[in-house]
Amino acid sequence: MPDLTNNKMSTYQKQKNKDEMKKQIISFALMIFFTVIAFIVVGTGNMSKMYALPLLFVLAVVQVGFQFYYFMHLKDKDHEMPAIMIYGGVWAALLTLAGLGVITWW
Repeated sequence: MPDLTNNKMSTYQKQKNKDEMKKQIISFALMIFFTVIAFIVVGTGNMSKMYALPLLFVLAVVQVGFQFYYFMHLKDKDHEMPAIMIYGGVWAALLTLAGLGVITWW
């Protein structure tokens, strides 16, 4: 008699892995697309710096988010401590930049 519970778990795990791979491929394609947009913005030189720099900054932040969330697996269970450390480092960097900005332009 076949073990239906094990077969269902195997089917569930295969579907879960397939969905995860699909999300990673979509994320990778989006990151490539954002990189191409950044190269076009810089390469053509048609956009003024006032618009190009914020656009490039937003594209970079979105790509970092994709990297953390999908490729560093911060969305998965049991990754709370690395997530806290990374987010803490980002917070410390932002505070440092803000402090340096205040000191510079005060």
